[in-house]
Amino acid sequence: MGLSRRNFSALAGTAVLGLALGGSADGSCAYAAPAPPAGSPRPDRQRHTVGFDRHSLVVDGRRLVLWSGELHPFRLPSPSLWRDVLEKMRAHGYNAVSIYVSWNYHSPAPGHYDFTGIRDLDLFLRMAAETGLYVVLRPGPYINAEIDAGGFPGWLTVTKGTARTADPTYLAHVDEWLTRVDAIVAGHQYTRGTGTVLLYQIENEYDAFVTQPTGPAYMSHLYKKVRADGIDVPLFHNDKSRNGYWLPGSFDTGGEQGRWLYGFDGYPTPSQNPPDWGTFGTGGITGGATASPETPGFVPEFGGGWFDPWGGVWFKQKGYAESRRTRDAAYERRFYLTNLANGITLHNVYMTYGGTSWGWLPAPVVYTSYDYGAAFDEGRNATDKLVPMHQLGHLLQRVPDFAALERAADVKAAGLKVYHLTNPDTGAHVYVLRNDTAATVTSTLPVDGADLPVTVPARDARLLAAGLGLGRRRLRYSTAQPMLALTAGRREIAVLTGRRGEPTVTALECAERPTVTVHAGTARHTWADGVLRIEAELDGLTRVAVSGDGVSTPLLLLLADDETSLRLWPRDTPSGSVLAYGPHLVRSVTLEGTTARLTGDTVRAADLEVWAPRGVEELEWNGQELDVERTASGSLRAGRELPGAAVPALPALGGWRRREENPEADPDHDDTNWRRADLTVSHSTTPVPAGQPVLFADDYGFHYGDVWYRGRLTGDTDARSVSLSYSTGTQGLLMAWLDGEPLGTHRMPVPDNSTVRRGTWTATAGFELPEAAGDGADRVLSVLVRRMQHDQDGNALDTHKAARGLTAVTFEGAGPEVRWRLQGAPAADPVRGPQNTGGLHGERAGWHLPGFADGGWPRAELPRADRRQGVTWYRTTFRLAVDPGTDASIGLVLDDDPERAYRVQIFLNGWNMGQYINDVGPQHTFVLPNGILRTRGSNTLALAVLSDGTTESGPARAGLTLLGAAAGGVEVTPVPSPGLS
Repeated sequence: MGLSRRNFSALAGTAVLGLALGGSADGSCAYAAPAPPAGSPRPDRQRHTVGFDRHSLVVDGRRLVLWSGELHPFRLPSPSLWRDVLEKMRAHGYNAVSIYVSWNYHSPAPGHYDFTGIRDLDLFLRMAAETGLYVVLRPGPYINAEIDAGGFPGWLTVTKGTARTADPTYLAHVDEWLTRVDAIVAGHQYTRGTGTVLLYQIENEYDAFVTQPTGPAYMSHLYKKVRADGIDVPLFHNDKSRNGYWLPGSFDTGGEQGRWLYGFDGYPTPSQNPPDWGTFGTGGITGGATASPETPGFVPEFGGGWFDPWGGVWFKQKGYAESRRTRDAAYERRFYLTNLANGITLHNVYMTYGGTSWGWLPAPVVYTSYDYGAAFDEGRNATDKLVPMHQLGHLLQRVPDFAALERAADVKAAGLKVYHLTNPDTGAHVYVLRNDTAATVTSTLPVDGADLPVTVPARDARLLAAGLGLGRRRLRYSTAQPMLALTAGRREIAVLTGRRGEPTVTALECAERPTVTVHAGTARHTWADGVLRIEAELDGLTRVAVSGDGVSTPLLLLLADDETSLRLWPRDTPSGSVLAYGPHLVRSVTLEGTTARLTGDTVRAADLEVWAPRGVEELEWNGQELDVERTASGSLRAGRELPGAAVPALPALGGWRRREENPEADPDHDDTNWRRADLTVSHSTTPVPAGQPVLFADDYGFHYGDVWYRGRLTGDTDARSVSLSYSTGTQGLLMAWLDGEPLGTHRMPVPDNSTVRRGTWTATAGFELPEAAGDGADRVLSVLVRRMQHDQDGNALDTHKAARGLTAVTFEGAGPEVRWRLQGAPAADPVRGPQNTGGLHGERAGWHLPGFADGGWPRAELPRADRRQGVTWYRTTFRLAVDPGTDASIGLVLDDDPERAYRVQIFLNGWNMGQYINDVGPQHTFVLPNGILRTRGSNTLALAVLSDGTTESGPARAGLTLLGAAAGGVEVTPVPSPGLS
């Protein structure tokens, strides 16, 4: 779709950020949905148009700048909490949410799909629409995402055909998956007025045409399949980097034109200088947005942090706190503002909420937490990284001059990289000043005939504007960054921001001498030659009222330091705009008669102040009426502070009961119901050794978690040693017993910087064997393999099909005949799904479930100092009594001497919350999401401890910790957690 310059000029003048970035039994959440903000996307049953030109998306004839954040519903297994994070994103300035839909999460077996309970995609899309967020949908079929097999289901590993190609067997499975997804998504498209799905991705970082010649045919098939399923919003693909792969016209779209977007991903390191990879790229750059000059600059994934591997080698065992420190607010300003300066108008931050790769979801490279160092941490708490997201999100939604910028004449500021942009239709000028040095730079910027003093901290950036429209007035220039402009009642309000303690100067065009009143803070002002000049040092919220300058509507100028800007909450309602100030979060604003009803959160006691349309005289907060007073700056202020969060008391964990397992090592154990290892061929990429049966766990239907093998040795059983070859992925291990006696444990090495990204991890464990008794009896070799899930398939080489479990067994000194049987996870849990449980005896017997009768287990206390090879279970219950009005995020902390070698599977109310490896790390705290965690009631905690017998093993310390608490939150519906039946 194209717009003439004249049409765009008209649009830019009218869009008030339409140019914006812009329980049931199955576990679904029951709730009353609040109305979305006016001006936000909503299911209105009206047809909408979604197109684009070289500048931006164009929705219903208005430009839309997309300011999006990534959230994976499968990494937050409590549907009520989806709403919590979505509302937080919306309040902090995001206008879109990007989500992966992971095939393996919804399909436990061929032809079987589950979109209920924690997998209810329809529910998530409804919540996003009710919150007022556009949705960027990414269903793969391959998603990568540091998740098991890159999102491919376990059963796909044993199918013939090469994945991510035009192989007909693979495409038949893909078509079945997309049919099920698209049947849900089609009814949530913004074009139909029935939802807010705005964009749809096919494939993910697919550069496999380098190795797979059928790549174009594959992409064409996906495109046509999705269109045939009724998906009519624009489609796109995310190039792995700025390579210029899959540009418009690079594959057959069935004759459809102008509905394909080129996008590219970017994950720069903090020490890197931001590159010019947008539409304004210079210096011979041919990738990035320059590769597709007729489509808008689009970054489907831009680094909002970075993942951490086992061993914490990238962040020096400091975990995601170090990821957040190195990719902090200054990193965001430096890189995100450079993107804006390069014409990127579709910007998605990966991740904005990382969450938890619970159970057996994570790819082998990563541990349970997927916090990512994101703006919202794994416990759903806001972090300091939200400052630039909040400021830029609201700016791009509420100041229409930013909808389409073009490069302007170069401007110099000593010691700084300066981007000068202009809106050719409104005359506004934007300056991005970037400091790539390790020291603070103070310089001057020539703007409108004046040399403005500017200071940019080390490795940081800032945005300044001149000629910007602030309602009916014009900002001549300011050394503070604009954040928003709106009209509330009879006054216009403009917010400018910056670092605390920073001196600022702001010049407003005022044709007549204005009346200026400083209502709060310290500010000096002068007027001359039609320009009002205001000087202030940023500290809290400085309020300057301007009137009598020939403009009928007065202006309230609010100068806020960064911390204060996070407490300013603009909202739109059908009756007009509202600006709230004070609380930790404002979730919704509804105007009814003379009352403004607000919902939100407080962490500490806070004031509440509201600028609202005419006629509003009362305030209500979370259903409670407030006494109010009218302030000199025209707001309504609550007569008392809103109370902060009550800190809940957390019980100590005690009353443990303990039981050892692994009866599978006993030579007399009954394994007649185990699967016989009788296959001789496999579709795995791992070769089957000549003369041996297939031992790969997946070929026998065991796709997740631990696998047991029992080999019955007959004939010449007096072998001197055995070599057990196995494949597990990073951090896997193998344990072996002969006739019930431990032979030992073999572990994959802890990865280092050179090996952390390596794919298949294979090894051979050699064990000396004791002499046979000499009575000719059969011998039993028992082997437990802790597999760490399937490799991802980023290069489209079927690496997800690499074997898991035993791969080959050879003996030295004798050649016994061996009949193998194996046992893994039982049938998939119908509620918790296939990734919840593995093949440990306790899992198969329900020891992890609530309601299991453990009264006969011996009592135990922590710390423990056991030394044995195998598995030991610990169970306890605890009760919580968190106040109903408090949203408490609670975690489990495990800690011990790092020299002690053991690992723990953590089960809360039967849900597998992750894996702790004591001597590898770095994770010690595991988030227990509300809904699965009963914050007002009883909970069952089970720990399955796997120790290798080389050291004393724990657990030593296990306790609950408060990760965050807020008064407010969302109503949480318990997630079904069935017990042992």
